[in-house]
Formats: sequence, structure tokens, C-alpha cells
Amino acid sequence: MHEGTIALLIPITISLGAFIMVWGIRYLENKENMAMIERGIEPRKNRRESDPSRTLKNSLLFIGAGIGLLLAIIITQVLQLDEDTKTGVFFALIAIFGGLGMLGSYMYERKNTPN
Repeated sequence: MHEGTIALLIPITISLGAFIMVWGIRYLENKENMAMIERGIEPRKNRRESDPSRTLKNSLLFIGAGIGLLLAIIITQVLQLDEDTKTGVFFALIAIFGGLGMLGSYMYERKNTPN
């Protein structure tokens, strides 16, 4: 075989394999659900339920990390820090503001418990 033919077959094989794997998984899940229905059992739902608490926690974490990153960029540009110090400032501020976002989420959930 030529080198060009092999280079063409690799992505085709990978794509075909991924498609067959997804199709097989869906086929087996459907077969399992049909067997459960035949026996009178309610098939379990594998769909994810929306969780506003998790969404709030993740969004505040990312907002805090973004603010920390932005502040770290501003501080390193204004103070003209060397490379070693820049790295420390970036990690510290991202961790601090990400943690503050998580703390804010905790405080909000504690104050507003679901009924």
C-alpha cells in the first residue's frame, strides 16, 4: 500500500469505529429498556436532571477564576514582575478568587434552602 492510502484509511477507520461503538451502545440500551418493559418494570431514566445548585456553584467558580486571572494580568503588567513571580501571582489569584466564588455559592445556598 502507498503511504497516502494508509494516511486516508486511518481517519476513516477511526470515524467508522466511533460510529459503530455509539450505535452499539444505543442499540443495547434500547434492547435492555424493551426487556424491562416486557417484564413490567419501569425503565430507569439515564437523562441528567438539571441541578441549579451545581450550575450556580460552577458559574461562580469560573467567574471568580476569571476575575482572578484578569486581576493577575493587570498586576503583572503594572508592576512589571519577573517570570517566577508572575507565575505565583497567577496561581494565587486564580485560587483565591475561585475559592471566593465557591464561598459565595455556599453562602447563597445556606441562606436560600430549597423547600
